[in-house]
Formats: sequence, C-alpha cells, structure tokens
Amino acid sequence: MEIRVLRYFLAVAREGNITAAANFLHLTQPTLSRQIKDLEDELGQKLLERKSHNTALTPEGMLFRKRAEEIIAMVDKTEAEFTSLERDTNGDIYIGSGETEAIKPIAAMIKSLRDEHPGIRYHLYSGNAQDVTERLDKGLLDFGILIQPADISKYDFIDLPVKDVWGVVMRKDSPLAEKEFIEKSDLEDGPLICSRQAMIKTQTPNEFAAWFGNDLGRLNIVTTFNLVYNAAIMVDAGIGYAVTIDKLVNISENSSLCFRPLRPTLESGLSIVWKKYQVFSPAAELFLEKLKNHLGQTQKP
Repeated sequence: MEIRVLRYFLAVAREGNITAAANFLHLTQPTLSRQIKDLEDELGQKLLERKSHNTALTPEGMLFRKRAEEIIAMVDKTEAEFTSLERDTNGDIYIGSGETEAIKPIAAMIKSLRDEHPGIRYHLYSGNAQDVTERLDKGLLDFGILIQPADISKYDFIDLPVKDVWGVVMRKDSPLAEKEFIEKSDLEDGPLICSRQAMIKTQTPNEFAAWFGNDLGRLNIVTTFNLVYNAAIMVDAGIGYAVTIDKLVNISENSSLCFRPLRPTLESGLSIVWKKYQVFSPAAELFLEKLKNHLGQTQKP
C-alpha cells in the first residue's frame, strides 16, 4: 500500500467526486479510478459507493479514511520535522482574496516571515468569494480570504482581527455627501454601482443583501463591478453611487470622492481559510504556523 495511493483515496473522500479529485491531483479520471479499484482489491473491501455524479464512503471506507488520515499525518509530520532541519525554507505560497483591508495583518506577517525566510515567494490572486473558493478547491491556492457570512463548512479557518465597514463612495459635490451616514431610503432611487457579489442571493445572504432586505431587487443598479478601482472611476464620471467597503478608494483631500458609512452600521468579518486535510508544502505549513502565532489565535475545527 503506497502513501501516494492513500493521498489519492483521501482526495476522493474529500471531494466526493472522482472527476473533481482527479482534477485536483492532476490525474486523468480513468487513472484515478483504477488506482482506487486496485486499493479496494488489495484490501478486499469496497470503500466507495459510486453514483452517477458523486461518490460516498461505505462503512469500510469511513474506517479506512480515519486510518489513512492517521498514516498521512504521521508521514507529513516526519517530513516536516526533517525539513525544519534545513538552513532555510524555500517555496511558493498562493493566497486569494477580494479587495479588503484584511490583507494588512497578512502583509505584516509576511514581512516578518520574509525577514526570516527570504527564499519564500508569495503569489496574490484577487477575486470575489466564488473566484477564490473555486481556485482553492482546485488546488490553485493554498489560502483564501473570505468575507463573512460564507459557507466555510468544508474548510479549516482562522477569523481575522479586522472588519470591513460598508458604505457608499460618491463625489464630494453630490447631495448625499452632506450626510454623515447613508440610510436605506437614500439608496432607493439610485443610480447605484454595486459589486456583483453584493447582489447575489444565496442561502447564506451577504451582509448588504440582508441589510437592505426584501427591496433589494427594486434598486436602480446601473453598473456592476468586480474591482472597486474601476467602480471609483465610474463614480468620478458621475454615473452613480458605489456601494462598497471602506478604505479601498482614494478619498484624500486631493480626491473628488468621499465615503459615507451605512446606518445602521454594517460590518463584515473576514476569515482566512484552507482546505481540510490539505497537504501543504513546507513553505505553506510554515506560513500557517507563523500566521497562528502572529494573530494569537488557534485553529477552529
């Protein structure tokens, strides 16, 4: 029984789908299926119930999953211990995030880690929650920063000690700029410029959708955006008001734009997440260890 095949089995158990697991492992679906079938033949037990679009663990499969996780954990721990004996750690770490000030504590930690391990390289990917989780699930990212609420049931995570404040970016010569806060009634006529993510209705609604309530669909949304930098250009051109979070748009004295928070106050927490049972590179493992120490938190189950 090879360690490689145990990792293959755990990937299938995690993904619940042979094809998705094969994509994650960079294998063809027939190759992975054959490896799992050979494993079942070796054990003399059926580990998976194969259905049309997914797979489920049999009772024997659930037992084997537990044993495989224990074996892999010991192998990874042993490898990590010997890796730590090296003079330095090199490698690449991939992090996905939306536009948010939450990247600041991450940046501070990266600066500290770079002073100790200058050979580690960091790759930042910007996108909304759907973009980030899709790349995370495919193994293209090691970590993702997600705004709450979000479905993080299949991830391990740490809550970040920052919150994003929602509000409206507008021109300083706008009538709404005279207000200290922006209320629901101020936005009912628009025209509004909103992020596509803020307008998505899901089983777990985002904060802005929940804040605005049942009248969300009646808003006069003239433009949607993915990057707030582009939205700010639209606001400056007089197209509308941009609903976004604070500290992403230049509202300095020399800027033509300003930001007004929503009332009632609307804040969003953020979490840094990673896939459960993820096998990290030594660099990513070190990053996670340093992150926990830097934030002074422990990993949540």
